[in-house]
Amino acid sequence: MAIVEIVTWREIGWRTMDFVGYGVEATDGSLGKVDEKTKDVQGFGFIVVDTGPLIFGKTVMLPAGVIQTVDHDEQKIYLDRTKDEIKSAPEFDEDNFRGDAYQSQLATYYGRGGHTP
Repeated sequence: MAIVEIVTWREIGWRTMDFVGYGVEATDGSLGKVDEKTKDVQGFGFIVVDTGPLIFGKTVMLPAGVIQTVDHDEQKIYLDRTKDEIKSAPEFDEDNFRGDAYQSQLATYYGRGGHTP
């Protein structure tokens, strides 16, 4: 997947949706819930997910292109990535997550299929 495509919403309507509180499912199980911080990047092609203490115990930011589908009835987002791919992604940067450099780093990682070059 090209780097530009990885930050593009698959469904145009998703861009303006409020996903805060939705559950997030990786291909191999539950990942966590969409965090309130998503509102700070919504529309720019990213969601922020709180994985909670049972998974990674951290917050991760995911580009919109990894979202496979959204089930509004169940309030769940389904990803096309595994937990390990997400766990190996660049750490969430609380101070710079709105910045172009950090977002570009994430887009590059996920644009290469979730593998560190």
